[in-house]
Amino acid sequence: MAKPKVIIICGPTASGKTSLSIDLAKEINGEIISSDSMQIYKDMNIGSAKPTIEEMGNIKHYLIDHVSPEERYSVARFKEEAQEAIEQVLLKGKTPIVVGGTGLYVNSLIYGIEYRDINIDLEYRNKLEDIVSKNGLSLLFDEAAQIDPEAMKTISKNDKKRILRVLEIYHATGKTKTQQELESRKNGVKYDYKVFVVSMKRDKLYDRINNRVDSMLKKGLVQEVENLIKKYKIFPTAMQALGYKEVKEYLDGFITEEEMVEKIKIETRRYAKRQLTWFKRYKDAIWLDSENGNKNNINIIMEEVY
Repeated sequence: MAKPKVIIICGPTASGKTSLSIDLAKEINGEIISSDSMQIYKDMNIGSAKPTIEEMGNIKHYLIDHVSPEERYSVARFKEEAQEAIEQVLLKGKTPIVVGGTGLYVNSLIYGIEYRDINIDLEYRNKLEDIVSKNGLSLLFDEAAQIDPEAMKTISKNDKKRILRVLEIYHATGKTKTQQELESRKNGVKYDYKVFVVSMKRDKLYDRINNRVDSMLKKGLVQEVENLIKKYKIFPTAMQALGYKEVKEYLDGFITEEEMVEKIKIETRRYAKRQLTWFKRYKDAIWLDSENGNKNNINIIMEEVY
C-alpha cells in the first residue's frame, strides 16, 4: 500500500518559503504544518517572521503560536505533534505541507529519527553554564567535538544551545546524539516525503536578510522583546532565538543600537549559510530557485509530487 504523500518545503531564512507554501496550499487544497522552531512560540511574531493572519490567506496553519515562550519545546515533541497534524490534514482529504527552516525538525520527519526527551539535570546544566561564563564556549565546543565529532560538524562554535544539548544527551543517556539518530533511523518512516529546498543566489539572499532585519526593527522588534521580558519570567529556549538575544544584549546595555543591528544581520547571514549546508545533504531533494517565481515553482512541485 502506497504511503500518503507529504510535501516538505525547507530552505534558508528569507528565501521565500512562506509565500510559496501559502500559494501552493491554495492551488492543491493543502494545509500547512510549521517546522520553524521559533514560530512555535506565542508573542514572538516580528523576530520570527511569523506570517500574519492576512498573509495566511485562510489557509489552516499548525504549530504556529502553539506554546508559551516559558516552555521548553523539544524536537521529540515537535515530531509527535507534527505527525498528529499531518494525520489531521490527511483525514480531511487535504495535502499536508510542512514548511520551515529548522533542519533538526525536518530530519526528525524524513529520517524517522526518534529524539528522546531527556530530563534536564539542573546541576549539570549549571556546571556547564558556569564553564561558559568563566571560559567561554570554546572549551565546551571542543569537549562536545571529542564526544560526538559527527554531530559537531554542523554546529557553530557560537551555538550555545546545540553545544550544550550534545553534552547533555551524552550525560543523560551514555549515548551520543549521533548514535541515537542512527539507531532510530532503522524504524523507517510513515509517509512518502517529497522534499523541496527553496534558495536563491547568495548575494541576493544576503540583501533580503539585511532588508528583513531593517524591516523587523521598524515594525517594533525591540518593543516586542521588551514586552516579552515584562510578560514572561523565564525563556529556557525562546530568548536564545536569533534576533531576540541580540536585542536583549542591547537592552541590557552590553552593546549599542548600531552594534545590535549589525550583529543581527551578521548572525542571520551565518545562520542562512549553515541552513544551506544542512539542506545540501538531502540527496533526494528538489532545489527551487526563488527567483523563478511561485507559479513556476508550484508547477515543478506538482510535477514531482503528482
